Amino acid sequence: MGLLSLGTPLPWEEAKEYADHVRQHGIQQFINTWNRVKARRKDNLLWGDEVEYVVVHFDDSNEKVKVSLSAHDALEKLQQLEVEALQHGKVFESSWKPEYGRYMLEATPGLPYGATLDHLLEVEPNMIQRRKLATETLGPKEAVLTITNFPRLGCCEFTEPVASPTPDSGPSMSLFIPNQAINPHARFPTLTANIRIRRGSKVAINMPIYKDVNTPTPFLEAAPACLKNHLTNNLAAAVSAGCSNGHVKECAESASKLRKESLPPLPEIIPDALPDHIYMDAMCFGMGCCCLQVTFQACSVEEARRLYDQLAVITPIMMALSAGAPIFRGYLADVDCRWNVISGSVDDRTAEERGLQPLVNSRFRINKSRYDSISLYLSPGPNYSGGCSELDGETDRPVYENTNAVVNGNGNGISSEERPMPPGSEYFKDEYNDLNPPFDKTVFAKLVDGGIDERLAKHYAHLFIRDPLVIFRELLDQDNELSSDHFENIQSTNWQTMRFKPPPPSTPSVGWRVEFRSMEIQLTDKENAAFSIFVVLLVRAILSFGLNFYIPLSKVDENMKRAHHRDAVHTEKFWFRHRVLADPERKLADLGCQCNGTSQRTVGEILREAFPVSGHDGSSATECEYIEMTVDEIMNGKKSVHYPGLVPLVRTYLSTHSSIKPETRDRLNTYIDLISRKASGALKTGATWMREFVTQHVDYKGDSVVSEKIAYDLCRTVEAMAGKKVPGLNY
Repeated sequence: MGLLSLGTPLPWEEAKEYADHVRQHGIQQFINTWNRVKARRKDNLLWGDEVEYVVVHFDDSNEKVKVSLSAHDALEKLQQLEVEALQHGKVFESSWKPEYGRYMLEATPGLPYGATLDHLLEVEPNMIQRRKLATETLGPKEAVLTITNFPRLGCCEFTEPVASPTPDSGPSMSLFIPNQAINPHARFPTLTANIRIRRGSKVAINMPIYKDVNTPTPFLEAAPACLKNHLTNNLAAAVSAGCSNGHVKECAESASKLRKESLPPLPEIIPDALPDHIYMDAMCFGMGCCCLQVTFQACSVEEARRLYDQLAVITPIMMALSAGAPIFRGYLADVDCRWNVISGSVDDRTAEERGLQPLVNSRFRINKSRYDSISLYLSPGPNYSGGCSELDGETDRPVYENTNAVVNGNGNGISSEERPMPPGSEYFKDEYNDLNPPFDKTVFAKLVDGGIDERLAKHYAHLFIRDPLVIFRELLDQDNELSSDHFENIQSTNWQTMRFKPPPPSTPSVGWRVEFRSMEIQLTDKENAAFSIFVVLLVRAILSFGLNFYIPLSKVDENMKRAHHRDAVHTEKFWFRHRVLADPERKLADLGCQCNGTSQRTVGEILREAFPVSGHDGSSATECEYIEMTVDEIMNGKKSVHYPGLVPLVRTYLSTHSSIKPETRDRLNTYIDLISRKASGALKTGATWMREFVTQHVDYKGDSVVSEKIAYDLCRTVEAMAGKKVPGLNY
């Protein structure tokens, strides 16, 4: 969930006065970090996953299920186990962190997974053990679920114990979410309130309703009960808080004429609520969802930047493939993913920044929420580290750690600009960065003056157009050489599909990292392991084969939009590069592949054997680099355009390791098979599986409503199958 500091959080009116202070010192902290570690090299490709859970409470006698607010107590028990292990000089098998919802848990492996292929076999057992450990800390009526969204989040009395929303007061002023559902750590309610206050209204999220045979047309939801009873003292305040168009005063005046005893449908009360949509008005609807994230440590800053770019293209594809969110607030939606919900849930942009009003008090027009797809590729950049091999290229000159010089026999240094460009640099073209996002020119100039190249400087100058949302009084003054808290304050609240992560000053053993953030959590541990492992193997294939996935970022954004659609895996096409091999004549050894017995062979030789009709000899200058393909074609290949597919590329990467143990190869292939079959349609996405569960339930009325009984049966079924083989889903 980002930076979790302790202290006294400042209310927005006070915090905004320190925004420039945090920005300026945050950038200086990054510059200091940069100058200390830009030449760091030869870090191993360590990695880890992050799994998020919903804790539920089952009322079996009444066949109801609710989220359990006692999950926070379970978290404290789990963290105490970590502390006790450390006190005895041991590393606990898993690490537990708070998440936004008081009903949520977040877990990672206790240590990163190792760099060998055998280490990949540790993933699923570790996930199974995490689930078991969490379950042991819960009450007898409670369970942990890896489900993207609790199906009745925001419905009446969805928490245990029961809590009620307060639409005219509290951090979120939600019609649906009680304050008690938010994690009590000071960061979370402050983040909620400051987003709302900075925006000038509550967040506004509208997901299209799934129109079934008995769904009303138009779908106009009744006014929620909390507006009609004693929970709302100030109806005008409650209504005007849901006015994002900048006309709050007019909304309040109109609301003053309403009468509680005869309220019209919700879209006629709340300006932000749209007909034929499921309306949500709080951060909890997005940040209260669960996801699956994977973080990789690269060998150098250049490799991290390369992976950031290449994986950014993959994020919408993996989001569609992992789709797991067809239900919101007790209704079936006509979408399968959570991303737009979570994007809207933290959208703190003012009406001016959203383009609804002329710029007067705000500095920028901003096209995206803080939680969205990336807006700039980084490119591998200049060769700061000198590379990750023992010797520098063909010169046989040693490259020393933590310096910016390749030292020759006379002791003279060679600057990063004079070194050969790092691998992957030749793939990047400026026209791929075609979104032209706003950036802070003052921040940009300071970064360039501090020695950072223009592409990376523009990346951070773009992120730093955002204000810090939570500032702790005790942390206003920091040592910029020893701390990165001001930098992380803004960096960690830019929640994008990829995150580029510098080494933290407090942990010198950690290198440059990238975080892959688009995937939905899966219903079973086997699926979560398969998705995590596949991304890891794809990273290794990218580096070993010198793969090039670059397409314009406008096309990546278009892919993100399409990935949300219901059953996008089978009904949508996505822009993707079909000539992914940049240089077939390069040897695997030149690309850094430590492949048993094949290092001296060329990439073209290896791939032509695997794909005899694929034609990996490049394309003419006039041929389009990218075309529209289905997820099945992107993952499993499209012979008509000589595109091999990501799954076959990963399998070919495994084949280059002739010494791999047969057991390791067989087990890894089962995970790869799962991903391949998800793409082909042989296995269902979690979203499709849940949608079919609801629509085939005996109590379903064909009206898009997920009743308490249906939700209970769904959650009981999901709980029971977490560690099992489920035909049509993971088997």
